[in-house]
Parts: sequence; structure tokens; C-alpha cells
Amino acid sequence: MWRVVLLTALVSAGSGWAGPSDAILGLWRTGPDSKGQVAHVKVQECDRRICGRIVAAFSAEGEPVTSPNEGKLVFWNMSRTAPSRYSGRAWVPAHDRVYDAGARIAGDRMKVFGCLGPFCRSQVWTRVE
Repeated sequence: MWRVVLLTALVSAGSGWAGPSDAILGLWRTGPDSKGQVAHVKVQECDRRICGRIVAAFSAEGEPVTSPNEGKLVFWNMSRTAPSRYSGRAWVPAHDRVYDAGARIAGDRMKVFGCLGPFCRSQVWTRVE
């Protein structure tokens, strides 16, 4: 279910911290996992960097579901590397592994990706608020 979360790694370099109007901050809905479930990830400042935490999970029908991953950080230590681009580290619960990760924002959409060596996977998330 949480393969989606692999794509949750958002890190920003640049100045090393996110300002209050940073485009990445807010609540994002992940793309569906292999079961069709999605998560809401709250992206916020964490020690002058950016992190994302799973705050809710939903079934393919949109009904709330209980997940053992709620409340867990899925990305951290993110920094802005360029306007609307971020990089950092992400944890993928389905693999229980940490990956290099990044994100690119365009309007209310965010393409998130995670890489292990030269192999990367991506997913598009949608801003909830």
C-alpha cells in the first residue's frame, strides 16, 4: 500500500530552509498504491528543513482507513535546490528502506520521486490545501 510513499521524499538545499510561503508546504494527496489506497501527507518546516508526515489514509472508495504508517515521517531533511524543486531523503514503508528523493511542483501538482542508485520511480501528488 505504501509504495506511494517512496515518492514522498522532498528535500531542499538552497538556503537550507523553507520560508513561510514555500510552495511545497501544505497537505498533499499521494497517488494510489497497488490497492488503490491514498494517503494525505502534511508537509511542513522541521528544524529549518522540510519534512512530510502521513496524517491520514483512504481506501480506493475514499473512505478513511487505519494505517500503521499514520503519524510517521516519510521524508525529511528536504531543501529547496531551485525554484519549485526539492531534494532529500524518504522512507518507503512498503520496502522499509530509505531512499534519495526529490520533488518538482507545478501549480497544485507535485511530482515526487525516489531513487536507489540509477533506478528511480515517480508519482504525481495533488494539493489538498
